[in-house]
Amino acid sequence: MRTTLTLDDDVAMLLNRSVQETGQSFKEVVNRVLRTGLLAGESSSVPRSIPQPRSMGGARVDLDQALSLAEGLSDDDITSQLRG
Repeated sequence: MRTTLTLDDDVAMLLNRSVQETGQSFKEVVNRVLRTGLLAGESSSVPRSIPQPRSMGGARVDLDQALSLAEGLSDDDITSQLRG
């Protein structure tokens, strides 16, 4: 397939460097690099480990009574923040 492709300057420089190092044609280098990148994307579909939930224990404070707890601490600032 023949197509026109606009490359970023840094990509063109890397491709040209590879042409000089390998002695391959520009077309061969572009096809090899694209093929390698596209096939690498397929192998990344390896299932990743999913973090499993763990119990952190029960609440140590009755959170339903948070306002009375804050008042019990005599902290007006916390009380006003909890009330909104």
